[in-house]
Amino acid sequence: MLIRRETPADVDAIRAVHAAAFGAPDGAVPIEATLVDALRADEGWLPAYSLVAADPDGQVVGHVVATRAQVSGQPVALGVGPLGVLPAWQRRGVGSALMHAVLGAADARDEPLVVLLGHPDYYPRFGFRPAVELGVTPPQPWGPQYFQARPLSAWRDSIRGEFRYAGPFDEL
Repeated sequence: MLIRRETPADVDAIRAVHAAAFGAPDGAVPIEATLVDALRADEGWLPAYSLVAADPDGQVVGHVVATRAQVSGQPVALGVGPLGVLPAWQRRGVGSALMHAVLGAADARDEPLVVLLGHPDYYPRFGFRPAVELGVTPPQPWGPQYFQARPLSAWRDSIRGEFRYAGPFDEL
């Protein structure tokens, strides 16, 4: 498996990954499949943080994206999501590899904070913890165990306040 930045040729494959990963039994298109398209058109889009996992034949089997987010109105954070993996490739380390890659890229580019809304039994293995422990509060009344943050090397204790995702997340 190879982790690399997305290219324009990957757009349809990325949409298909999220549709398969989050698909409903009734065949409805999940919001994750259209969210990435909306994020690409948003001012919070950061191409360096849209990563795909490709199999040895070059097929896209997973995708993660992080977009510019704010804490107290300051652009000092990234919001991660969605993270999706084709069902046939799940539980094979693809999601973990994507998460490690996006965190590594963010740290290398001196991002101070990465935030996500996710399962409290899965994301702590990547260093995430309840964001409220860092003084970062959710934009909606989500349970603190789901609203998680990971401070990176550029983290400063002065980063405190309400978190806000890129615009398309407000449409969900």
